[in-house]
Amino acid sequence: MKRILLFLATNLAVLLVISVSLRWLGIDRFLSANGLDMGTLMVFSVVVGFAGSMVSLLISRPLAKWSTGAHVIETPSNSDEAWLLAAVRRLAQDAHIGEPQVAIYEGAPNAFATGAFRDASLVAISTGLLQSMSREEAEAVLGHEVAHVANGDMVTLALIQGVVNTFVVFLARIVGYVVDSTLVGRGSDQQHRGTGPGYYATVFACEIAFGLLASIIVAWFSRQREFRADAGSARLLGTSVPMMAALARLGGLPAGSLPQSLRTFGITDMPAWLGLFASHPPIEARIAALQQHPAAGTATSR
Repeated sequence: MKRILLFLATNLAVLLVISVSLRWLGIDRFLSANGLDMGTLMVFSVVVGFAGSMVSLLISRPLAKWSTGAHVIETPSNSDEAWLLAAVRRLAQDAHIGEPQVAIYEGAPNAFATGAFRDASLVAISTGLLQSMSREEAEAVLGHEVAHVANGDMVTLALIQGVVNTFVVFLARIVGYVVDSTLVGRGSDQQHRGTGPGYYATVFACEIAFGLLASIIVAWFSRQREFRADAGSARLLGTSVPMMAALARLGGLPAGSLPQSLRTFGITDMPAWLGLFASHPPIEARIAALQQHPAAGTATSR
């Protein structure tokens, strides 16, 4: 369950680098000097908006391994690793996706899946989760992660992030242009000189403000994908009981410590006060949704 923030943080970093680079190259000045032509500005916004999300998507798997120190299991060195490889292979076959890379990392209870493609993904689980859960519960968690891959959640999230980035870039420059025009006037001499400092200050402030608002939209979609992945685990195992048990156990365990760039992809409950910005629904809500699943109460056959 953990695929957003490495993505979100990298996306934001790439977006800022591209934005600063284009500003340094004078593209912003060119747009403003030509009256911010709407068509040109929209093309500019789409390129900048989607560049960050696409780059983040493409490098998500190696960056996830690097940031967590996850060790990809090539040849099992113990019974836990052998079981882990076999469980993920079986779940991937049932979900009709290519076999993911399987990794394990040191840390408190958590797990994540990432990758740009359904047939070239990564599923990782912490030593803390393996030690604190039964095999049945751990398999349910793996089923949740495999469901993320099968649902194409990472690609969907990248597209959503690209769309909201585009609006952030576009609207920030529109507001910046209007504010700058109001402050300094827009006579013929000013048009030849380009924009004043009010434009750049306003664009910077608006990108931050609009970016925060956009994150609410992304977080809402993220919460919906968690419900779908929980249901996917129940379908893959033929019962929702193990996933409910795993969530209940996680609710009573210390949250797994993940790098900030990966935190929203993990199996961690989110404080209620985060509200609209939470990437995961409350554990209680997820358990309640699973109780309504057709497989609820069905005995597991594994």
